[in-house]
Amino acid sequence: MARHLIQGREIAMPVRIRDVSVCAASYLVRADAARAVIAYSHLEIAEVLPRKALCTLMFADYVDGDLDPYHEFGIAFLVRPPGAGHAPGGGLRANLAELRATGAGAFIHWLPVDQGFTLEAGRSIWGFPKELADIDLRLSTPYKRCILRKDGRMVLDLLIKPGVPVPGPGMMTALDAYSHLDGVTRRVPWSMSPRGVRARPGGALIRLGNHSIAKELSELGLPRRALMTTTVSHMSMVFDEAKEP
Repeated sequence: MARHLIQGREIAMPVRIRDVSVCAASYLVRADAARAVIAYSHLEIAEVLPRKALCTLMFADYVDGDLDPYHEFGIAFLVRPPGAGHAPGGGLRANLAELRATGAGAFIHWLPVDQGFTLEAGRSIWGFPKELADIDLRLSTPYKRCILRKDGRMVLDLLIKPGVPVPGPGMMTALDAYSHLDGVTRRVPWSMSPRGVRARPGGALIRLGNHSIAKELSELGLPRRALMTTTVSHMSMVFDEAKEP
């Protein structure tokens, strides 16, 4: 079993998150703009519709896990795995199903956190682009809100209105996450088991600040109506050892 030494503590692989609540808003954005944003990764944006890519903003409250409690914000893009064939040419739902079947994954473009231990673990174990930031989560109210500041500057204020309950028990879902740090792109096997899922079309209100990341999001076309928002009251996760694709 692989182990990593982080700040004097041994972390055994795979890393397990036993309880995290997650809120996410997904947007259709221009594929050419998304390609420009992640060009450094050498990964290929997945076009879910002609000239359209999927960008997801998420915020999470990690309550119990191997990396201790912390708050996190993330920007991710749906990407095709290296060596995959051409993008599908059907409708949105059919394209997403085909992309999942061919192993499309989530490229983690930016991943600010508010605790130093998970920062070091995320960067050194998986190459996740974690940075320290001020993440103000307000999850106890009907509307879920994240106010994100970095280096004393406002990045964004994201408000999500939970949708209707998604029926059925939570199923374990496997997805590859992709990271890039210090010139190296990595693939991270990632599995999730959610409970208390709610979803709806739209459902998000975003206000951008004056940070450089906010400018990047504006170049993608935000703020705009979200394609879909999702909230998960409880989720467990497993992260395995990173590999170079």
